[in-house]
Amino acid sequence: MHTTRDAFLSELQDRLKSVFSTHYTDAHATERGMPEGFLETVMEAAPLSVFIPERFGGRGQRVEECLAMLETCSYESLPLSLAMGINGALFLQPLTRYGREEVQTEVFKRFLNHGALGGLMITEPDYGSDALQMQTRFRSHPRGYHLQGTKHWGGLTGQADYWMLTARGETERGDLERAISFFVWDRSLGGVDVEEYYPNLGIYMLPYGLNRIDTVIPEERRLTPQSSGVRMLLDLLHRSRLQFPGMAMGYLRRLLDEAIVHTRTRLVGGRPLRDYDQVQDRLAEIQSSYTICSAMCAFSTGTAGVDRDCSSEALPANSIKTVITDLMQAAAQSFLQLVGAKGYRLDHLAGRSVVDSRPFQIFEGSNDILYQQISEAVLKAMEKTKESNLFRYLSSFELTSRAADCFRTALDITPDRSLPQRKMVDLGRALGRIISMQMVIDLGDRGYRRDLVDNALAVLRRETGRLLCSFSDEGTPLVVEDYREDSSWLRFLPG
Repeated sequence: MHTTRDAFLSELQDRLKSVFSTHYTDAHATERGMPEGFLETVMEAAPLSVFIPERFGGRGQRVEECLAMLETCSYESLPLSLAMGINGALFLQPLTRYGREEVQTEVFKRFLNHGALGGLMITEPDYGSDALQMQTRFRSHPRGYHLQGTKHWGGLTGQADYWMLTARGETERGDLERAISFFVWDRSLGGVDVEEYYPNLGIYMLPYGLNRIDTVIPEERRLTPQSSGVRMLLDLLHRSRLQFPGMAMGYLRRLLDEAIVHTRTRLVGGRPLRDYDQVQDRLAEIQSSYTICSAMCAFSTGTAGVDRDCSSEALPANSIKTVITDLMQAAAQSFLQLVGAKGYRLDHLAGRSVVDSRPFQIFEGSNDILYQQISEAVLKAMEKTKESNLFRYLSSFELTSRAADCFRTALDITPDRSLPQRKMVDLGRALGRIISMQMVIDLGDRGYRRDLVDNALAVLRRETGRLLCSFSDEGTPLVVEDYREDSSWLRFLPG
């Protein structure tokens, strides 16, 4: 019998507060990896049990509990929450949906009883955003499947006990199938060797690097897609993106708490920093990010369940991932600006938050690419419904119908898919925030604090308005590659 959700989260919170005041202080945060005994102490609270089905001894994979666990971790450490998210969204959840029963039984037992860790390997040195063209291949082998290739930037490189490996089947001609297949690897199989550890800019707690793969995996460890391998990949990625707010939630709450305390106690010109209007503006923006993230968490609880096929949820998943990671980085920049020079250190939360949150805008889909995909999805849907006016479409679309009216004039346009890419990205940024606005409106309707909702909507209206103005700007400057000629300022001095 498991403890209640509140008791589970309270125990985890107490354990994390203790471990981050002893095993992993600000001084430890400047060193790579995890101190001895740190992870074992954390795992005694069984945080990953939220990602494991009840029939295997887990807590049942309730989305709200998964997000709350990630929030609890990220309040103390964004990298720790990322480690938990990697294990859950990129390994345990896809194993639940697509893995064989006997494999699940073995793996979940090790996670619950022996503190095992798992990760996902997709990215390759020459195929990052173009993951569908990955060159890691597999062919049939008497003992299952023989995988060969190179992967990098997998979180927990060299530390994970299990890996979800991705590869494409090799045909008789020697080329590769379009379909992506997933395989469950563990250390006992060998053949996944770290060739290099990367000096990652932030997230010091987690190891990243380059892995050479030459391994044989038993047949039963190949995941079984419900339709196609590409759809399975999309299901995995969209569910993961929908759960980003869990990692962001505690992180934003911590920055908000620290910023409020700092600006209340820091005196400038004989008065508290918080008394200055520009400081209030920064604090309000951080707080609005907290509220927006809360709305996203609430939305995801009804969308990201492991019992649901998320492969068709590209629009909400991409909107949530891009907007919340932009807000994470913006909050970090504001917090560092408020703290000032003493925050520009790796042993200070303000400095770490800048470099720790930045990669969230890159991994699992670069935000620029995802913003373009948001625009493409909306414009494609408009074509399908034969609606050419953006406002009319958004005012009847379920994800935007209640927020679109705030931008009636700015959205009264007829865009099409021939727009320049930069305009598609700008439009995607605006659309992502309009979708986020509706989530906040819905949260307010369920009784969330009205003052926080109103502030968040005001900030979103301001930012979205700016983006829509940028979208209407017709300038399209291009880089001048041979710019050195006649561009030395020393030749053009006045007088």
